[in-house]
Amino acid sequence: MSKGTIASILFVLVLIVVGVGIVYRTQLINLFAPKPAPVVVVPNEVLTGQGFATSTYEVQFPSGYTLNTDYAYDQFGPKKLIHGVSMTIASEVATGTNLSASDTGVRIEQLPNAKRCTADIFIPANVTASSITEGGVDYSLATTSSAGAGNFYEETVYALTTSNPCTAVRYFIHSANISNFPAGVVREFDRTALLAAFDGIRRSLQLK
Repeated sequence: MSKGTIASILFVLVLIVVGVGIVYRTQLINLFAPKPAPVVVVPNEVLTGQGFATSTYEVQFPSGYTLNTDYAYDQFGPKKLIHGVSMTIASEVATGTNLSASDTGVRIEQLPNAKRCTADIFIPANVTASSITEGGVDYSLATTSSAGAGNFYEETVYALTTSNPCTAVRYFIHSANISNFPAGVVREFDRTALLAAFDGIRRSLQLK
């Protein structure tokens, strides 16, 4: 084989290698380029909110809510207090509405000596609890309501059935009868938005 033939073959091989390099250049760059970190989407309530933790759980709640660590549920009487913490809504949530900003909010309560962790043991009235699972968490759910002097009181309790000590999230909504106000003076509070905020707090609760 002559030197000219060998040179031609080598030239053709170089062209092939260069061509392959151009074709696969983008793929090679993508293969060895550092991968971007995954983007984690966090609910606004967590990003702009506040946190509270004990030795048994931690929870997040929206900015503007008032935390009371000396809270105790007293509807069973002074000798059967259920201790916990309360997170009362920001005053602007209720401004211009029939909602009470003084006590509406979410409470985290615990019964260390409970034999079974069900929602009905957190409510004085004779109620029946039901079982639900949400986001992989098993809850016992019970509700109650009462009225007096033109006011409505609504309670919804989510007890975490596998928690120890028995831990529950109580929604407490205090509102005034809208029909007791002159037309146009106040508006009905946004129940959907309020419950969405309460749900966000409950879902942020992490047991330790």
